[in-house]
Amino acid sequence: MTRHDVPAAFDHAATAYDRLVGLNPGYHAHLRAAARGLAGAGPRVLDAGCGTGASTAAVLAAVPDADVVAVDGSAAMLAVAAGKTWPRPVEFVHGRVEDLPAAGVTGPFDGVLAAYLVRNLPDPDRTLTALRDLLRPGGVLVVHDYSLSDHPVPRWIWNAVCWSVIIPSGRLVAGDASLYRYLWRSVRDFDDPAGVVAMLRHAGFRDVRCGTVRGWQRGIVHTFRAVA
Repeated sequence: MTRHDVPAAFDHAATAYDRLVGLNPGYHAHLRAAARGLAGAGPRVLDAGCGTGASTAAVLAAVPDADVVAVDGSAAMLAVAAGKTWPRPVEFVHGRVEDLPAAGVTGPFDGVLAAYLVRNLPDPDRTLTALRDLLRPGGVLVVHDYSLSDHPVPRWIWNAVCWSVIIPSGRLVAGDASLYRYLWRSVRDFDDPAGVVAMLRHAGFRDVRCGTVRGWQRGIVHTFRAVA
């Protein structure tokens, strides 16, 4: 499986996805903490790569008056998200984040949340530049993703958890572990936090800040906040 195959793989996993991420302690709390980086940026928010809507819920918790446009490349994941009950209207759009104008999504936005997205993009640099162009000057981008610290312990933990928990659980719940084997590889091969910071700066963002989460994913999952 390559990055180009990811939307179709998520189509297949959509019905079981919420159950699987629910097995991950801290998953939703980490998303809510990441989305709080958008607080105060303004009400128009793009949820880039919304999946089944966990990140959308995090945005609405952080910015209760948000006017949210939620985009995902997987039609099945998007259908699950759109079928949920929301405290205020959300515009759900099917389309690849790397080509949002073709999906009818235009700026300016006050904030963008990209959760577990950048690592899966065929061309992260081009898409980050496109997201910057969708933000108003001073708008905020929050990237929340797996990015292994340059230290052997997080890498060892990631390998151990994937092969003992994540991949077997994916096979048991979804009936197919190929997406979760891809997840293992994509995290292993993705940039470390310093590389992600450099990528954001290269895309034209400033005031880039990085922090990791608590718990077993410390040094594995990071949140980056940057200003357009």
